[in-house]
Amino acid sequence: MLLLGGCGILGVGIWLAVTQGNFATLSSSFPSLSAANLLIITGTFVMIIGFVGCIGAIKENKCLLLSFFIMLLIIFVLELTVVILFFVYTDKIDKYAQRDLKKGLHLYGTDGNIGLTNAWSIIQTDFRCCGVSNFTDWFEVYNTTRVPDSCCLEFSENCGLHSPGTWWKAPCYETVKIWLQENLLAVGIFGLCTALVQILGLTFAMTMYCQVVKADTYCA
Repeated sequence: MLLLGGCGILGVGIWLAVTQGNFATLSSSFPSLSAANLLIITGTFVMIIGFVGCIGAIKENKCLLLSFFIMLLIIFVLELTVVILFFVYTDKIDKYAQRDLKKGLHLYGTDGNIGLTNAWSIIQTDFRCCGVSNFTDWFEVYNTTRVPDSCCLEFSENCGLHSPGTWWKAPCYETVKIWLQENLLAVGIFGLCTALVQILGLTFAMTMYCQVVKADTYCA
């Protein structure tokens, strides 16, 4: 199951990398941390763990089964730790994320940052927002009263040079955050299903490991 899941995640990651290659992260601190790259790394890692588990089960190899159990347990503990830390330090994470995103605005439209530029354009157009906390965030980037054209209520060439009345007023950070909160149920269900699969994998690995150990003991 993990092997198939890993293949699926890797496939989606490769598809995103091919079709959305110009869409990168909004973060200036982690320029390579795009959705496609994350899925490719996660999918590859899950595939390796699933492969170890499958071979261990087929060969009834104690070493591979125990390795599969330990790797899966480490991942489960890390995920649990990340979730707990996220809820404990939500305010600090919010402040850091907004500060980092504002730094990223200064890379908008610059050479070698087409991915970040496209990402901001898509976010502002789709979510009808402008800037991280306010459209004035862009004033610091341009050193003048203007915003990207993707901030405009009605898109047109150089519409970002017009008056603020023609721009979206909603802050992108809060708008996207609210959207995520509204879809929290789907995220929660996905998280619970993932945790259930991992717990089943841990149970299966340890049960089979014990059976192999018992069989070896009887044979001895």
